[in-house]
Amino acid sequence: MKIEEYKRKIKQIIISEEQIKEAIKEAGKEIDALYDGRPILLVSILKGAFVFLADLCRAVSVPCEIGFMCAKSYYSGTVSTGVVKITMDLEQDISNYHVIIVEDIIDTGRTLKDICNMLKQRNPLSLRVITLLDKPERRIVEFKADKALFTIPDYFVIGYGLDCAEYYRSLPYIAEYGENE
Repeated sequence: MKIEEYKRKIKQIIISEEQIKEAIKEAGKEIDALYDGRPILLVSILKGAFVFLADLCRAVSVPCEIGFMCAKSYYSGTVSTGVVKITMDLEQDISNYHVIIVEDIIDTGRTLKDICNMLKQRNPLSLRVITLLDKPERRIVEFKADKALFTIPDYFVIGYGLDCAEYYRSLPYIAEYGENE
């Protein structure tokens, strides 16, 4: 992709780098207050949430470990098969952890709901979900994060870990992807 085309596809910035930093700082304070020194396990759902996880783990002062999962859901058309394939699983036995799933965006909610149900069966001390972005108008299943830093309209968004064909993850802000006129 040529740089001109790359830049042209950044339609508009919808959440600035400064807004993201401030929201993460506040989320870190909330996590510190909630867990009051008890160790936590922050679990990033790859690939999109890795940037958010990196900044969030630096914003908390409670002892924390990090873990990574990669999941793929197989859906046929608009009907869920109910199967989530874990392509990379956690290494930790989560039964001794307060687990916080760190997600980049909740769209339909199908995959994250299935992941939460699966992790609950592993008996964590507690399980919560924090998402950078929530897009509730796209929700297909009943699912709500414990904490959403930003609620956005139904835009296709890029930046801060979110991509389009693997590009744009490195942008320090969230932008709408599309053609500028």
